Parts: sequence; structure tokens; C-alpha cells
Amino acid sequence: MPVSRRALAAAFAVCVVLPLSACGSGGGDGAATDASGKVEGDITFQTWNLRANFKDYFEGLIADFEKKYPGTDVKWIDQPAEGYADKISADAAGGTLPDVVNVSPDLVAPLAKAGLALDLDKAASRYEKEYLPGAWASHRIPGMTGTYAFPWYLNTGPLFYNKTLFKEAGLDAEQPPKTYDEVFDAALRMAEKTDGEVATLANVPTIEDFGRYGVQLMNKEGDAFTFNDAKGVELFTKYKELYDAKALDPQALTATPESSGKKFLTGAVAMNPGSALDLGNFKKQAPNLYKNIGITDQITSTGHVNMYVMGVMVNAQTKRTPAAVAFAHYVTDAAHQMSFAQQVAIFPSTAGSLDDPYFTKEDGTDETRVRVAAAKSLKNAVNYTPVLFSEQMKTELRNEVAKALQGKESPKEALDNAVEACNRLLQQQG
Repeated sequence: MPVSRRALAAAFAVCVVLPLSACGSGGGDGAATDASGKVEGDITFQTWNLRANFKDYFEGLIADFEKKYPGTDVKWIDQPAEGYADKISADAAGGTLPDVVNVSPDLVAPLAKAGLALDLDKAASRYEKEYLPGAWASHRIPGMTGTYAFPWYLNTGPLFYNKTLFKEAGLDAEQPPKTYDEVFDAALRMAEKTDGEVATLANVPTIEDFGRYGVQLMNKEGDAFTFNDAKGVELFTKYKELYDAKALDPQALTATPESSGKKFLTGAVAMNPGSALDLGNFKKQAPNLYKNIGITDQITSTGHVNMYVMGVMVNAQTKRTPAAVAFAHYVTDAAHQMSFAQQVAIFPSTAGSLDDPYFTKEDGTDETRVRVAAAKSLKNAVNYTPVLFSEQMKTELRNEVAKALQGKESPKEALDNAVEACNRLLQQQG
């Protein structure tokens, strides 16, 4: 049920995970927030590991921008994927961030705190209405005012379920569970009917699960995590109940997207997140599963599924603010997002784009089945991963979850310890 950002990116198989790296024309004294001047001059736009697959797309986009704005010159530099995090940190410290940078919300947070990300609420608020509200809000930083990147593309994943297993357990295969309470009930029934041979879920809860359950993940000030509240403990206690009943796969503690996918393929797990590529795999390797596959939304008790969002940030210290803002908007406007979405399995963050027939009408192919299902859920989706929740924090949570599922700690003790560790790391971020 939980889908990590990396797993989601891998599932959509685009050779793209796409936060970005840097090397450009930073400098300048203080933030230049006035983007109303003439669009002209040289700017640098840097991507991460995109040239191999999308060279023609980006070269065409840049050429069109330079034609629209004579006197501009966009230098596109593409960095290899390896060492990206270190690269962006070094560029931030050395004053060599590019003018326009693709970032994910968690990557923009430290840059915004350091005064290196332009506040678009001040410099480009006129564009806000062009984007889905949830997407625009995704690059806001707790404890700060402002929005620090244009939303670019979105991703989410539907949930697959095995209709045959549902029917054999006496569950309605045409009405799959939608909320956590429903999936917990179904999972316990499945485990009971199969004497623990079939688990419904294959993954331990992640921070996104707590968000979709309705847990308040952080306080309003944005300076402390709070997912160990009563509702958080309630959710995790239910996961422990599932684990003990084998309704949660016994190997969930060490599960990867690949191992979970194999469990689903072999009928050992009844529900699993995935992509259109998985459907093709089912068709070839497990035709009986393919014929009885169900596609539904992610489980959520809030009415909003989780989305993963990438953005395009403007360097607050650029000497070419009008050109940098204009280019960042150009990359992410409705026309160019739609064009990019037709080349790669992503979804536009622009208002109205998901109503296009490309995202609403099926043509009988597996790719379209999944695309339509995912796009439908994105219109009011939320990025539940706190922008300040680092990879280190994810590890802390996962370690404590493992201890509690194994009976070494109570669910409450585990979440208390996880929150304490995450808050300690948060304070270290400054």
C-alpha cells in the first residue's frame, strides 16, 4: 500500500527520478524578487540524468523559448545521477547554483531556508491560478511564508488487487476497500480464510500512510513532528494486529518494491501498488492474474490520495530574475507539461490538464487503463510527505516500526522513539 517516491519513480520506469543538480550563474547580493523587467540575458538550466532520454524535447523547448524572447540564451547542462545530493549541496555552499533548478519539495526546503530559492508568492503570484492548488502548495515550507518552486509534474500510483483472491475469501471483488478501516477488515478476513497463507498487504506503514490516515504529521509551527499522537498510535496498532495475523506479509520488514511485486505476482499478496508496466508483466508471466486484476485508488481515510511532485525553482540570487522566472514558468506551463506527459509516464500539475481526453478516455491498452485511473485521483491529491522529512528520518521511522512489529516495543513506544529521533534530526537541520 505505501509507495515510496523512489519506488513510484521506478514503477513508472522513465529513467527519471528527477530532482536536479547544479552549476550555473549564481551570485548577486540578496534576493532579487522583481520579475517584472525585460526577459533577456543568459541563464543556466540544469537537469539530472535527462539528456540521454529527452535530449530532443529539452533542446526544442529551449529553442522555442529563445525564439519567443529574443536576446535570451539558455544554457542547459545535464548532470549524471550519481552524486547529485552532494553536488547540489556544494553548489549551494559555493554560490554556483544555476538560475533555474528542478527540485522536489524536500530538496527545496534547505535552499529556501538558506535564502537561495525565490519566493514565487512575491515574484510570480500571477501564475498561481494556472496550477492545481495542491501542487502549488507542495513547495511551501513549514515555518516559512512563501512558495519556492513552480510545480512541474506529478506522479501517483493506483493500487492493484487480485479479484480471485478476494472472491475466494468471500470479499466483494467489485467493491475493493477504499479506507484504512476497510482494508484492515478485509485483510483480517483474508488471513483467516486462508490460514495466513495470503496476506493483503506487503509493506510496513510509511509517513505517507500516517498522512492518508489523517494523522497530523507536524505541528502548525513546522518545528516538530507529531505523528505519535493518538491517531498515529491507532494506525500503527492496527498494522501490528495485521502482522500478528499474517494479514501483513511476514517479510514486510525487508520488503522492496520488487519483492512485493513478486509476492503479488505469485498470489501470496492480494493488493499491491504498481504501474502499467506491471500489467504487461502480469499478462506475460501470470495470465490468470492479469485476467482477474482489479485497479483501484490508493487507500486513504482522508478522501485524498498521496501524490509525488517535482518542481522548478528559481535561484533567488540570479542576476536575471525576469528571464529565470519566465523560463521556469515556460517549462511548467500547461502546453509544455502536456507535451512532456505524452513522452513519459507523468501527469501535469496545471489546472484543467487532467481533463484532457489523454487522461480521461481509455483505448483498451494497459497503459491507458492505469493512466486514467491515476489521473482521476490526482485532481485533489496531497503531497503527504513533509518537506522536512529527510531520508535519515525515514530510516529512523522504519527501524522503530520493525522493532514494534517484532514485539520488541509497543506501537506507542516505537512512534515516540521515532518522533524523538526525527525531531532531533530536524533541530540539526537548523
